[in-house]
Amino acid sequence: MPQKRNTKNKKLKRKDLRDLDVKITFLEGIVRRDPQFVDALKVLGDHYSQRGRTEGSLKVDQQLSTLEPANPLVFYNLACSYALNGDLILALSSLDKAISLGYQDFKWMSKDPDLTPVRKHPLYVGIKAKIRKLQLGDGPLTGI
Repeated sequence: MPQKRNTKNKKLKRKDLRDLDVKITFLEGIVRRDPQFVDALKVLGDHYSQRGRTEGSLKVDQQLSTLEPANPLVFYNLACSYALNGDLILALSSLDKAISLGYQDFKWMSKDPDLTPVRKHPLYVGIKAKIRKLQLGDGPLTGI
């Protein structure tokens, strides 16, 4: 399963930033013409994150969550976007939904810098308990 894009990528060079801005503008045009073009939205969300445009990334992730309501990676990305925008309760809710839908890269989740504030939240204890239960084979994902 591909990983969540990370907004804390290494510093981009000026030329790379310009190239990224051109790609964003191009993809925004595509998405304006076809707001349900899932693949274009995913790339646009990645580019917004690389550029540090967390509000844009959040809007894309929210749109993707309605277009792909059973995709665990979409809800993981949504959790990261909520966290980066300071909405920890919605981040926790989206993370819980991602796990319920089958997200299983718990090693990455435990170190993803986008989720640092979420892991410090008192309600994250419930997420950790759910992960432990799944890892012990007591949950609905046994055998996956």
